[in-house]
Amino acid sequence: MAQNFHYATVTEAVEKLHSQGFIIDFAIGENCLMAGNETFNADDFDIIDVYRYEGNSDPGDEATVYAIQSKTGVKGVLVTGYGMSAEDVSPDILKKLHSH
Repeated sequence: MAQNFHYATVTEAVEKLHSQGFIIDFAIGENCLMAGNETFNADDFDIIDVYRYEGNSDPGDEATVYAIQSKTGVKGVLVTGYGMSAEDVSPDILKKLHSH
């Protein structure tokens, strides 16, 4: 999968993805991704697209936007900072997110 950079901001990327049906907001759980009351292990979802943003002067402005679709058809967005590490998420989820 090629990395895309064609949205100027994180907000624009999220808005465009929402208009494409990626309407659920995913969050990182201890060993999974979460969407409301549902949980998804690393094998339960695919990363459809990735958008990376680097801050001009503040590393805190760096973020990655993931377009995600579960094997059951749930489509949503996950926004993370670049500082995400194994302390924040399971190794399986971290490996899958960093492989894109």
